[in-house]
Amino acid sequence: MGYLISVTALWAFSFSLIGVYLAGQVDSYFAVLVRVTLAMLVFLPFLRPSLLRGKQRITLMALGAIQLGVMYTFLYQSFLLLSVPEVLLFTIFTPVYIALLDDLLFGRFTPIYLLTALLAVVGAAVIRYDGIDSGFWLGFFVVQGANLCFALGQVGYRRLAADLPADLAWHNVFGWFFIGAMVVALPAYLLFGNSAALPSTPLQWGVLAWLGLAASGVGYFAWNQGATRVDAGTLAIMNNALIPAGLLVNLVIWSREADIVRLLLGALIMAASLWLNHWLLQRRKVAAA
Repeated sequence: MGYLISVTALWAFSFSLIGVYLAGQVDSYFAVLVRVTLAMLVFLPFLRPSLLRGKQRITLMALGAIQLGVMYTFLYQSFLLLSVPEVLLFTIFTPVYIALLDDLLFGRFTPIYLLTALLAVVGAAVIRYDGIDSGFWLGFFVVQGANLCFALGQVGYRRLAADLPADLAWHNVFGWFFIGAMVVALPAYLLFGNSAALPSTPLQWGVLAWLGLAASGVGYFAWNQGATRVDAGTLAIMNNALIPAGLLVNLVIWSREADIVRLLLGALIMAASLWLNHWLLQRRKVAAA
């Protein structure tokens, strides 16, 4: 849980940094390529190929390609269509995807996870629902593509971790995750990138460096480690904790408008969903005993 909370605080800045300093100014495919490259360079020195078999390496690369490479491609395109608060709003369905995918990959159905994930969606909607018209549908579907990729990557990582030794030194194999993301990011830039829209200021390069080294490099490693140490319901709910955190950063630092009452109410509903998830799981364990 500590991993997830820490990364939520780290990622809370990412949405605003992208929306304020990069979206519409720096080519989105180039931004994705830089983030993935820097994150990969963080872990390449630690890579020990012998720790995973060939199929396991390919699986971890595929997860990186989906959770990072494809997801980032969708996410950066969404900032060209939507504002930062709107992008945050449209991420509210990620917990539902996680609850359903986790049950699917682990071959079970857990109503508790779906119930608490839906409650987290309600909390997020309370915070950011301002009325959506037809002009936002394209942005909505682009963000859903990012949500599905992010959810599938997290659940797939949990499934892979369940089949690997508990004492595996993940920092010695996580480089494969970013290598997989590079398999998507590099061709995407070469095919669709705009070399005339590269960063033009030290601030933009600094933002990309922060996003690549800290938000992507450290952030994805810590988040995925946290994903393997909590139940699916908690993971689903924590995916929406980013919404109040991101809006708070957007409000405090960039002085964007936000309804404080709704922000607090939505955050309380999400906190209640975490408590409910824990309480229901404890009752389930007692009943099973």
